[in-house]
Amino acid sequence: MAQKEGGLVKNGHEEGLKLAISLLEEFELPKGLLPLADVIEVGFVRSTGYMWIQQKKKVEHNFKMISKLVSYDTDITGYVEKKRIKKLKGVKAKELMLWPPVSEIIVDDPPTGKIHFKSLAGITKTFPVDAFAAGQ
Repeated sequence: MAQKEGGLVKNGHEEGLKLAISLLEEFELPKGLLPLADVIEVGFVRSTGYMWIQQKKKVEHNFKMISKLVSYDTDITGYVEKKRIKKLKGVKAKELMLWPPVSEIIVDDPPTGKIHFKSLAGITKTFPVDAFAAGQ
């Protein structure tokens, strides 16, 4: 795939997870934003910000602090930049009985302690950044 050209690729759960977490840290995003399991591959193209994650199975994670269930597909892609992930695919947050896809994640800059999740339907939900700290 052309988007992946020139990308840094890490295979296997440990190496892939390390890369994903280091990218979150580098771009000032909460470390617990991507609770991954059984990672097959993580890749990142620095020139474009394109990131991809492949995992063996879909993961559902409950962020307890905000009582929010989030679904992570086997394939997750998006463009990472400082405090933001754009054109995100493969992540859905449960809203009542619906699972609208999350298309963008933005952390306030300058920091306010808030993180915003935008859906393709134009809905934006705001939560405390702390809710997505590693281990939540």
